Amino acid sequence: MTSQSQGIQQLLQAEKRAKDKLEEAKKRKGKRLKQAKEEAIAEIDHYRLQREREFRHKQSNIMGSQGNLSTKIEEQTTEKIRDVTNSFHKYMENVMKQLLNMIYDIKPEIHPNYRDAV
Repeated sequence: MTSQSQGIQQLLQAEKRAKDKLEEAKKRKGKRLKQAKEEAIAEIDHYRLQREREFRHKQSNIMGSQGNLSTKIEEQTTEKIRDVTNSFHKYMENVMKQLLNMIYDIKPEIHPNYRDAV
């Protein structure tokens, strides 16, 4: 009988050791998964920062050239406005004289399509 109880005790101890090893393996697996997740997050953050830097660089190149273009357009517009203003001041008096002459020198004429109703 003692050998049977001793055998049962050995089986129980072996089962307990197996259970402990299983728990230890689960803990190690959990730690590895957690570490892998943290490494993946760090890698994703690094990649995201790299891509954002590249985007900002491309954006500044494009927007910088557009900034130069808008400055150039603004200068051309200002020059054209100046030219139109100078032209206005140059020809304003002559145009006003011609317009007033046309108003003052009215020559009444009968329209060629007018028919005498009589």
